[in-house]
This record gives sequence, structure tokens and C-alpha cells, in this order.
Amino acid sequence: MKILHIDANHPLLMHQLGDLGFENEEDYTSTKSEIEAKINQYQGVIIRSRFKIDQTFLDQAKNLKFIGRVGAGLESIDTEYAEKKGIKLFSAPEGNRNAVGEHALGMILSLFNKLNTADHQVRNGQWNREENRGIELDLKTVGIIGYGNMGKAFARKLRGFDVEVICYDIKPDVENSDATQVSLDELFNKTDVLSLHTPWTPLTDKMINAQFINKFKKPFWFINTARGNSVVTKDLVEALKSEKILGAGLDVLEYEKSSFENLFTSEKEMPEPLKELLQLDNVILSPHIAGWTIESKEKLAQTIVDKIKAEFC
Repeated sequence: MKILHIDANHPLLMHQLGDLGFENEEDYTSTKSEIEAKINQYQGVIIRSRFKIDQTFLDQAKNLKFIGRVGAGLESIDTEYAEKKGIKLFSAPEGNRNAVGEHALGMILSLFNKLNTADHQVRNGQWNREENRGIELDLKTVGIIGYGNMGKAFARKLRGFDVEVICYDIKPDVENSDATQVSLDELFNKTDVLSLHTPWTPLTDKMINAQFINKFKKPFWFINTARGNSVVTKDLVEALKSEKILGAGLDVLEYEKSSFENLFTSEKEMPEPLKELLQLDNVILSPHIAGWTIESKEKLAQTIVDKIKAEFC
């Protein structure tokens, strides 16, 4: 089998696939149309998020047996069409779930203790202790939307805190010893901290909007390490200004390019809601790196190798 690697990944991916008898080729610079012109030569593709694998791509990939996406989700692939063509799809949420859980927890603790603001002030010669008095996570209720690999990993990180952890998921019976599954109504009533761990789907697109936010009984803190398009930034900013949302930790943004490699979907002036968001002191931002650790890079690659090996060797 010949495999085309469209994105660079941890070296173990190619080394181990080579040891298993696969022939590896790399092409990290050709355009999508250039890749389509030769994709019929390959039985496998390894990709992160450089471009979408759509029907046009899949129609040209006449000999393709599998696609390995070195990441948690498959939203950059037309999964339904690929499956109709009998193409196996592999993703690796097991590979970066621990990193995402740690990042989400880090964001909460940074917000609660005003670490970013305090750091900035001290660097500017200010020593404001009372202004930066924090709050504790203990005795809070943490609500998790999406209780798959990422949600479960985050809940595990909360074991050392005296908190109630509840989760909502569209699938039944997903709870475990780390979280209790509840209805949306109960989530709205009890949550002090909301952490989003859902894929981007038609159901989650623009899900966190003004109507959704206003259903929460109490002001709450919001963490998003999932997908930026699940949140309406304009509505989030308004909720932060009104203190319906007390603070936000955002690893992803609505305006990200679909490849996740750049902030904007096209070259244009910065959207007004994003300008406002960047001015708020109760917001922590990171550039889609929640699952982006030294360890997760290796684990993501190993997960893909293991799944390919189990299916084809």
C-alpha cells in the first residue's frame, strides 16, 4: 500500500508505517487540485487539516482504502461520502485528550486567580493585591457539554477538587465515576463553570448564542477548547459585558480559518466582536493549542499507526 502524507507529523508515523510494509510519500506544498491529480496512485492518506477532503477529492481517489486524520475530529472530511465509497476513516481523539483536559483546567485556574491580569500589572510596576484577590474552584458545579474523549479527560482532571461535575451529551448513558449525566435544564440550573467539549456539527454550530446563554440560572464562567464555530462571538461579548458570563477561556475562535492554522477565514478587517473581545480583561485566549503538546504530538501519531495496523495488518 502507498500512503500520501499531506501534513507533517511526528516522525514515528512514517517510521512505523514503513516497518509495517507501507510505502510512504510526502507532499506538504502542492495545492489541493495538484494532489487530486495524483491521488489515484495511493491507497492511504494521512492529513491534519490542510484542506477539506470533499466529494471532488474522493472521486479522484479511486484506489483509496483509508484516511487517517492526525487529530480529534473528522469535520474536514466528507465522512458520509467517504463511507459510501468504503473508505475507512481514522481519527485520534485518544491522542490529545489529556492535553485538552489539562489546558481547560489551566484556563479555569488562571481566570479564577486573575493570573494574566496580575502578571501584566506586576510587569508594569503595579502591586495590586486586593484588586487581584481570586476565588476557589472548590464547592463549584462544573458543567460539561460533550462527554466523549475530551469531556471525560477534563472531568478526570477535576478529581482532586471538591466540586460537583455534571455532563450533558446527546448520547444516553455516558456518565462515569467522574461526572453525572443530567438534562439540559439541570445543567442550566446548577452550572458555575461551563466547559465545551463537542465536535463541530450542524447541531453544535452557533450553539452558544444569546438565547442559550440566557437559560443559565446563575452567572457562569465559560471555557471553550472545542470548536470556535460553536460560539457566536457577538453574543459572548455581550454576556461578558453584562457579567452573565463572568469570564472566558477561549482556545478557539469563531473566525479561525478552517485549517486552524490562521486566525481569519480570509484577508479582511478584524471583525468588530473580536476587537471587543480582545479588550476584555476577563478573557484568556490561546491559539488552538489545547491539544498541542510535545506528548500529544507523539500520542496522536501512535494512535493513527495503531488503528491502521489493526485494520490492515
